[in-house]
Amino acid sequence: MTGAGARAGAWAGTWVAERLGVRLTDGARPVGAGLSDLVGLAVRRNPRRAHLLVSAVLGKHVPTDPRLVYGAGLLLGGLVRARLNDADVPSRAGSLLTGALDGAPGAAAALRDVLCEPQQPQDAIVFGYAETATALGHSVADALGGAYYLHSTRRPVPGFTTYGGFEEEHSHATSHLLLPADSAALDRDVPMVLVDDELSTGRTVLNTIEALHAVRPRRHYVLAALVDLRGDEDRARMDALAARLGARIDAVALAAGRVELPEGILAAGQALVASLTEPTESGAAPAGDAFPVTRARLDWPSGLPDGGRHGFLPAHRARLEKDLPRMADTIADGLGDGFSRVLVLGFEELMYAPLRLAEALADALQGVGVRYSTTTRSPVLAVDDPGYAIRTRLAFPSHDDPADGPGERYAYNVSAGFDRIVFVVDGPGDTDVLASGLLPRLRALAPVTIATVPSHRRPA
Repeated sequence: MTGAGARAGAWAGTWVAERLGVRLTDGARPVGAGLSDLVGLAVRRNPRRAHLLVSAVLGKHVPTDPRLVYGAGLLLGGLVRARLNDADVPSRAGSLLTGALDGAPGAAAALRDVLCEPQQPQDAIVFGYAETATALGHSVADALGGAYYLHSTRRPVPGFTTYGGFEEEHSHATSHLLLPADSAALDRDVPMVLVDDELSTGRTVLNTIEALHAVRPRRHYVLAALVDLRGDEDRARMDALAARLGARIDAVALAAGRVELPEGILAAGQALVASLTEPTESGAAPAGDAFPVTRARLDWPSGLPDGGRHGFLPAHRARLEKDLPRMADTIADGLGDGFSRVLVLGFEELMYAPLRLAEALADALQGVGVRYSTTTRSPVLAVDDPGYAIRTRLAFPSHDDPADGPGERYAYNVSAGFDRIVFVVDGPGDTDVLASGLLPRLRALAPVTIATVPSHRRPA
């Protein structure tokens, strides 16, 4: 399974379209890809939204070539740069994206490489939404070179003062926090780029802009997403907010269009979920023989943040780039011999570090299929059908003691097709509950290597 969209084979939205009547209509295609190229469909276990768009380039629910994931994020950052500077996105990038979605050999690496070519740093603040867009926002910040990056979080961290918060209205878990290590990095009148995986109505990002503008007014905001599904009323709402704030608000996306939903879809979706038995159910860990577990000692650079939860600076970015090959080699050396497919599995909001490690590992292991995805809080129905985006589901207890208490977490499309699994987790998530919950489920599938990244702490 290489992606959730249409280009890698049968479209992974057919099953939902036929049963619930969901339809995608293409709009603008600025880089050549359409909606069905970039997303498949699944059914949520959520009373507020029946359907889920499952991205072919995000690496959240579908194991994906990490160079395609990172390249798509850099390409979105290229659209942001173009909007900020009236410049052009590299002309080869669009064809390389569609080639990578088609599975063309070398296209994913070439997409990333052409977008990593040095450019003038762009001073900006980039803001990503937890949990889904933490790595995507980070990739956009990387494309701008000089940008400061911060993502929201659902994890309170001792020693960090909350800068603000907002509500993601359609989400199953709506509490978000902003916990910058240095609030002065946010208190600047430079362009602010707000990054999410999709813009459905745009209400969340507009609410964020209004809240942040009240604290520190800015002249320019850019909304950036992989897909833009807003209608005319939504776009008018953005224009009205811009006029009221006296600011410019732009929006960019890799593809635009509309999701057409029939009446009664919420009830139909709930009935559909109730009528089906999933291929992998919640419950006890599989019994029987288990594959071994080893640990990779990354020697994560001292003082380097694990991501953007408390802010990530250009200097941090340069330091990470320097150490990535060394850390990937450490992981590769511990995998042994006789494998051909490796999954690097990240952990909820910890998406960027696993992505970049997976990308470096793919470069180091020539001829080996390396894929990347992460665990999630989102409850989604699994259906083992090639026309459906979520084929299998592993359910397990939360293992990082979140503020909202223990709950169930998920890993999707993680199957016995992988003969090595590298689980990248941060310090607070590397717990006894991990050892008794998710880890036995992974060990039933393949040998597991655990790579723990130290969570960023404020100096004493």
